[in-house]
Amino acid sequence: MGLHILGTGSYMPEKILTNDDYKEFIETNDEWIRTRTGISSRHIATGEPTWYMGAQAARSAIEAAGIDPADISLVIDTSVTHDYATPSTSCIIQRETGAVNAACFDLNAACAGFVYAMDMAHRFLKTEETAKYALVVANEQLSKITNYEDRSSCILFGDGSAAAVVEYDANALYSSHLGADGTGAKHLFAKHTEYNSPFAEESKLKKKWHDFEEDLQGRFAHCMKQDGKEVYRFATQAMPKAAKAAAEKIGLALSSLDKIIPHQANIRIIETAMKNMKLSMEKAVVNIKNHGNTSSASIPIALDEAVRSGEIKRGDKICLVGFGAGLTYAAAILEY
Repeated sequence: MGLHILGTGSYMPEKILTNDDYKEFIETNDEWIRTRTGISSRHIATGEPTWYMGAQAARSAIEAAGIDPADISLVIDTSVTHDYATPSTSCIIQRETGAVNAACFDLNAACAGFVYAMDMAHRFLKTEETAKYALVVANEQLSKITNYEDRSSCILFGDGSAAAVVEYDANALYSSHLGADGTGAKHLFAKHTEYNSPFAEESKLKKKWHDFEEDLQGRFAHCMKQDGKEVYRFATQAMPKAAKAAAEKIGLALSSLDKIIPHQANIRIIETAMKNMKLSMEKAVVNIKNHGNTSSASIPIALDEAVRSGEIKRGDKICLVGFGAGLTYAAAILEY
């Protein structure tokens, strides 16, 4: 009933933005950022497309898995910062990697997207008898939708990508729990492009259709808006809830896990979530210091780095757990 990770890969843009660099355009300092977020630096794209970043990570994961890309049956991409409304980024990843026999689709569950996609891959591989492998890609350029005049949020976000090649293994450990609370959608969101149909009616364009904030104009109109306190409150409860629910399905004690790979949003969120799970921070894989929050890419980047450094080894029981805009939350327990 399980999922086996064959290979992982990641890619980060070359440009690194340190905390001190922010002093050039907003009022802040390194100590203020580090003590409140745990972040010292983050990678920032300087023109390369989001799909390109994902393709680089995907190639690395395929190489690590040692498989023929033609044997990949499914490609899922989880970006919230696509380069195109259509085609899907997953189709471009297929083209770039040679996964010519794969079905492709994109999935948007924000920062919990990678865990959602891993679960979708598991369900597909389990039920599709002829399927061999799935490729899950998380590639994000949050710098595209960050308001760099908002000192409370712009310091949090970075760019990056990661990927994993997985196969179904009936004898392997696996459990998951996915959830969402749409009433909290207003606490973290970014608008899409402007409505420009020639049939638009002014009265409808001006109508307030929802309770989302809409106070930013001009070049910041489509940047992320976040209620930090509400997101913190949700995250510190939702991640433990998801992890516990996934563990209970298979009668597993969270204390028996070797590693937790949480969404890297804020060190305080990670610390509080681990405390609420009654687990030591020693079990948490944390790389937020050098990456910041990279949305759906944060969990697989941390996973790939932990695998390549030896922090996670074959046979380790791990839990991927995250939360995101929506508000979404998800956890998956498996044996690496």
